Amino acid sequence: IRFKCNLQNTIIDVLRDRGWTEVKDESDWDFYWCDVGWLRENFDHMFMEEHVRICHFRNHYELTRKNLMAKNLKRLRKQIEREQGKVEATKCDFFPTTYELPSEFHIFVEEFKRNPGSTWIMKPVAKSQGKGIFLFRKLTDIPDWCKKKGMDAPDTYIVQRYVESPYLIGGRKFDMRIYVLVTTYIPIKAYLYREGFARFSNTRYNLESIEDSYIHLTNVAIQKTAPDYDSEKGCKWSLDSLRKYLTAKHGIESLETLLQAITNIFIKSLQSVQRVIINDKHCFELYGFDILIDANLKPWLLEINASPSLTASSQSDYEMKVRLLEDVLNVVDMENKLTGKEKRVGGFDLIWDDGPVTKEDVGFDSISSSCTLLMIINIYKGCLNDREQQLKQMYKQQQNKAAATQSNN
Repeated sequence: IRFKCNLQNTIIDVLRDRGWTEVKDESDWDFYWCDVGWLRENFDHMFMEEHVRICHFRNHYELTRKNLMAKNLKRLRKQIEREQGKVEATKCDFFPTTYELPSEFHIFVEEFKRNPGSTWIMKPVAKSQGKGIFLFRKLTDIPDWCKKKGMDAPDTYIVQRYVESPYLIGGRKFDMRIYVLVTTYIPIKAYLYREGFARFSNTRYNLESIEDSYIHLTNVAIQKTAPDYDSEKGCKWSLDSLRKYLTAKHGIESLETLLQAITNIFIKSLQSVQRVIINDKHCFELYGFDILIDANLKPWLLEINASPSLTASSQSDYEMKVRLLEDVLNVVDMENKLTGKEKRVGGFDLIWDDGPVTKEDVGFDSISSSCTLLMIINIYKGCLNDREQQLKQMYKQQQNKAAATQSNN
């Protein structure tokens, strides 16, 4: 298998360790882990053989560009309300009130005036790592910020109602990075990864200091520039540690409700773009969902990343991302080892296959005993990732079946 990769971080290590052949030629490859810039320039001009795979859908930005994500989620909510009623439509109420600027500025101003004293957050629609984000409570702060940056008018931004009461641990704000792998949109087939991490702010939460990025933005790129940042400790927890903390603090039932609500975010988000994403059998997408929990244990979708950072911030972070990427390749299955009916592959659990995947579909033999109480719709997030044992068992069973079939023939 010939691979090409134009990123120099964890993914290149994983691909080289796979035993595949690295190529430099622009057309001579079977698998390409490309960046979105290359995709934008080249995808429409290419012919790909049946077996070829590439790591993005053509118009992935419908879900990962902040303004388009909000537009698609709003449209889905209206559709559900029209077809199934207002109660069912409330299942889409997991992202803050959002407007696009400058196109929806006047609508935003009306909403702003209806909620005096509220805190709002401005985000550029196509930047990452916390770049260009700021909080404000006065409309004059927007032109003041533009003037400070030397801009006549703002670029395209979204403005959102700021979640003022986030869940705090040790007085610090955090959000979660959760990985979802989509192999097809027609029908939707999505896998949830068992590992991920919570990203903490380096400074204790204080709503009075809205100018301090170290308080309000949990991006590692921001936090590591803090004067008192400890690079050895970092600002991350594993999701397993977070699960244990929340279970001890609030009990299993509250955690089950939270996990079910988070899984709903994944599914509704994917459904919101199912009709607009250009489905292609050559494509798959590893999404990085950023989820914030508020003080009432309600999850909020902050954004979805088409290129979640694969650069490690510590040794443990590197090892987790190696496991993640190895299992992405296991699911994509360039070696044709899978049957296509697997409900679990390594650390990935199938959560949607043209419909919900329930625990009855999976079978308790594939579920760690420590996780069974946490399952409502095949929810494993933050559970033990016994991926190596599972992969060995899965491949051994398939070899035995193949040998038995061959013997019978």
